[in-house]
Amino acid sequence: MPARSAGLLIFRRIADGVEVLLVHPGGPFWAKKDEGAWSIPKGLVEPGEEELFAAIRETREELGVDIEGHFTPLGEYRQPGGKTVIAWCIEADPILKVDDVQSSTFTIEWPPKSGQFKNFPEVDRAGWFSIETAAAKILKGQRPMLASLGQHLASGGPQT
Repeated sequence: MPARSAGLLIFRRIADGVEVLLVHPGGPFWAKKDEGAWSIPKGLVEPGEEELFAAIRETREELGVDIEGHFTPLGEYRQPGGKTVIAWCIEADPILKVDDVQSSTFTIEWPPKSGQFKNFPEVDRAGWFSIETAAAKILKGQRPMLASLGQHLASGGPQT
């Protein structure tokens, strides 16, 4: 069975539209990548774990903040590698700061085959982006989430 991840597409309303929060993966592989490298905060659903709980947990682990409120299911999105990402959207407080990400870390051998192991943050930065900019920055397999958010907002989705 393909892996399943769960995540939150966090958005806020600003004077001239909507912005979404994206995270940039940490570690040496992603260090010099920008367009097509960003993601919603997300991670693997543990066996027996409720998917929404996993999305909230992963967001806390990647951003260092708790997100609360009304979570609206956006759908399931099959990624190019075969993984399925289940996403919810939630409107954040417009002043939610993401300048100082407090991400959990992972350990890998670096440089490869060196015998040295180093810790890297799961997320090295986060930012608010317009929908247009986010479409260029987000991973290809997650772009449809932005369209789903647009549909949700156009339908008059819940206001916080």
